[in-house]
Amino acid sequence: MKKVSLVISLGAMFAAAGLAETMSGVVGDSMCGAKHTADGPSDVACIKKCVKGGAAPVILSDGKVYKISADSQGKVMSMLGDKVVVTGKVEGDTIAIDSVAMAK
Repeated sequence: MKKVSLVISLGAMFAAAGLAETMSGVVGDSMCGAKHTADGPSDVACIKKCVKGGAAPVILSDGKVYKISADSQGKVMSMLGDKVVVTGKVEGDTIAIDSVAMAK
């Protein structure tokens, strides 16, 4: 019986790990949303200004705007306007970030 419980527990852990999603995109802001893709210095400046003014950082990926969970927002604050690769759990239009790195 203990072996069966162990196998079920391990299976559940691997299933949960499988829910992590990786996406690439730009760290933008909730005020302007998909208007900016960080293609130029004016986009980056606007993103930083909007976040400084109270807008939340977001991930812009494949034309979609993903909100960043409150406990994950600090992970992207130094990357505003940058192209990034994010790994995390997506629920609806919100992502809880596990890791974030600059895109190559």
